Amino acid sequence: MNRTAILLGVAVVAVVGVLSSVFIVDEREKALVLQFGQIKSVKEEPGLAFKIPLIQEVVRYDDRILSRDIDPIEVTPLDDRRLVVDAFARYRITDVVQFRQAVGVGGTASAEARIDLILRSRLREVLGSVTSDSILSVDRAALTTRIRDSARTEAAGLGVEIIDVRLIRTDLPEQNLEATFARMRAEREREAADEIARGNEAAQRVRAQADRTVVETVSDARRQAEIIRGEADALRNGIYAEAFGADPEFFEFYRSLSAYTTALQPGNSTLVLSPDSEFFSFLNESGAGTPVTGTAGAPAAAEAPAAEAPAETEAPAEAAPVEEAPADVAPADPAPAAPAPAN
Repeated sequence: MNRTAILLGVAVVAVVGVLSSVFIVDEREKALVLQFGQIKSVKEEPGLAFKIPLIQEVVRYDDRILSRDIDPIEVTPLDDRRLVVDAFARYRITDVVQFRQAVGVGGTASAEARIDLILRSRLREVLGSVTSDSILSVDRAALTTRIRDSARTEAAGLGVEIIDVRLIRTDLPEQNLEATFARMRAEREREAADEIARGNEAAQRVRAQADRTVVETVSDARRQAEIIRGEADALRNGIYAEAFGADPEFFEFYRSLSAYTTALQPGNSTLVLSPDSEFFSFLNESGAGTPVTGTAGAPAAAEAPAAEAPAETEAPAEAAPVEEAPADVAPADPAPAAPAPAN
């Protein structure tokens, strides 16, 4: 019975010892076998591995690409326009032996603290060598490449490879935002005023050109109208001259009728004329009697005798008294004379 218990105890110890000496390396990690703090072996391939129980220990490190967010830092570019920069980095442990020797028992936490210091110094160095416009423009990609290359060289001493560095956010400090926005508003208002002034100047040029075109067009139209009117007057005068030359008596008669039509209209001013005025010459010749003073539209005629007066009847010694025009009616202008015949 005692022998069986002893054998059972030995078997349990043996199983525990075997299990303690075996460990599994995952494909996502690397392992170091340490003996009293000294590195005895490196296990980088996934699978089973062995160690001495109670004497050796296994330290595991992540073999994947890791991410590290850097706390926002304030940088001062060349134009003294302070910016708050927030960045992150991607890194990977490439040499676990060097990594263990560099960070000691602190492990990944200690390594990330040192990576933060490296990235902060490189951010200030690179971003401080350019202007803020370059940081906020498409040149940012080139700047992050410079930061990554510079940090990669320094981080290689930790057994770490910096794979990538990116800027998450680039803002102004809170105390500078209002002043910056005010300056931006003033600049935009100045640009808007310049645009408005240039627009008004262009509008004035267009209006001046339009006014000049109107004046030139109207002047040309008037000139052409005067030319046409002169040609028409010349043609009219030619027709009048031709008609007057063909039959002067008919022309004089026609002109007199036109004058009667124009002067003797209902409602016209009162006409005060001498009975023997040439204005009524054709009316006298028509046998209607000698006209006397009358009003427009209703010329008064003297009562004609039953028989024509003999031709030898003497005219009265004095002219018949002329009827005075009403006080409220001004004397009318004399009838226009017939135009002189054209040469």
